[in-house]
Amino acid sequence: MSAAVTPAPARVLTPLVLLCLGTVYVVWGSTYFGIKVAIQTLPPLGMLAARFGVAGALLLLVLRLRGAALPTARQWAASAAIGTLLLGGGTGLVTLAERDASSSVAAMIIAVSPLFAALFGRLWGERTGGREWLGIAVGLIGIALLNAGELRATPLAAALLVLAPLCWTFGSQWSRHLPLPPGLMGSAAEMLTGGGVLLLLSLLMGERWGAPSAASLWALAYLTVFGSLLAYSAYMYLVAHTRPALATSYAYVNPVVAVLLGVGFGGEQLGTLGWAALGVILTGVLLVVWPRRAPTHPAGAGA
Repeated sequence: MSAAVTPAPARVLTPLVLLCLGTVYVVWGSTYFGIKVAIQTLPPLGMLAARFGVAGALLLLVLRLRGAALPTARQWAASAAIGTLLLGGGTGLVTLAERDASSSVAAMIIAVSPLFAALFGRLWGERTGGREWLGIAVGLIGIALLNAGELRATPLAAALLVLAPLCWTFGSQWSRHLPLPPGLMGSAAEMLTGGGVLLLLSLLMGERWGAPSAASLWALAYLTVFGSLLAYSAYMYLVAHTRPALATSYAYVNPVVAVLLGVGFGGEQLGTLGWAALGVILTGVLLVVWPRRAPTHPAGAGA
């Protein structure tokens, strides 16, 4: 069996990379609020199973109508591993935690994702530059300032929110070395297999479906179309084509979006310290996403 080919991380912020970054920055920042609304009357894991199952099936159908080939057995197996880690372990644990934690706290703790991504990236020989480490540190300081004195989560919820980015970032880095289906077919296969795992977990946990509210159904629709079909596909493109710290830099912007939604729609208040923290966070993001200087030695040179 041949080894999976890992694309070289992009050194230039191309228009497509910028578009994908903007998508995951804004859309995934809003999904924390969307999840909170959805699970008010929907079972957490069952809701996610429906979200990813429907999104994956729709994407697969569109791709097949356009002539894309179905994944091979080996590609389905790789997709199941990544779907389980990212959607079952990552998104699933966040959703369970949001039963006992505010959406802003969830976004805060998930902000450690770039740090975990950099550490896991080193397992496969990827180097994180000094400026990226500085950006990670600055971003974490900003997140701490943003939530100073406002931590509202049970110990179990906090533990789940720490485990979630471990699953997510390990799966993200591992995905670059597995034989996944090419392009959007990989996203479709991961959502279908991850949705299947979430459905199984929902059944094992004995979740029950009641009468959902209109708000929860609208939130589920938003999460399916924008959070899954659009943003998840954009994220997987970033994972395959950019540096780990850049691909996961959304974790610093997401809390900003989550807080602004809380202020605008949830009646939350943000003081002077909070607004200052947002500036610190954005500084950290800028340090991470600023393009690296191109190497001066000829391509391919080295030991």
